[in-house]
Amino acid sequence: MLSFYSKNLTIAGTDEAGRGCLAGPVTAAAVILPRSFENSQLNDSKLTSLKMRNILRACIEAEALCFGVAHVDMIEIDKINILNASFLAMHRALDQLSHEPNKIIVDGNRFKIYRDIPHECVIKGDGKFLSIAAASILAKTYRDKYMEQIHHEFPMYNWKQNKGYPTKEHRQAIREYGVTKYHRKSFRLLPEQLTIEF
Repeated sequence: MLSFYSKNLTIAGTDEAGRGCLAGPVTAAAVILPRSFENSQLNDSKLTSLKMRNILRACIEAEALCFGVAHVDMIEIDKINILNASFLAMHRALDQLSHEPNKIIVDGNRFKIYRDIPHECVIKGDGKFLSIAAASILAKTYRDKYMEQIHHEFPMYNWKQNKGYPTKEHRQAIREYGVTKYHRKSFRLLPEQLTIEF
């Protein structure tokens, strides 16, 4: 059962999705939930079915005190690296919050300070605290929607299914068709990286 980090503070939870992908943006969300919020189905997005994620997304958007979602695209990822891009996406999501939190809780073990607001990194926080789990649901569902949209532009990579992750099918498509404007050029797209022409 997930819990509130604190019932006495305004807590923003933040998480990202798509860090390990070969194509598409890294997407982050930040969520502040009301202290009255309850939902027994809310959990880490990786442990939640597609149908349930979409139900939870609607619930979070309707009941959150405020939330923000932000993409950092492939060009920015290639310029500043994926770790910094993940921090930037979380900062951009936090920028969208209409309430300023007393504290930020972050899924993972690293974060860059945001506006001098205290923060805490929580390993596997999306399975421990409600606001981080809510952020993981929003980040995952918004990013998946983005990948499903660009799938229609390049259907041979099957992004509607693999969402840009390095599946065997995705890598085989890169071998056959090369790379697109959505691929992260700074990533090792194939083991035989030097054979790819950008």
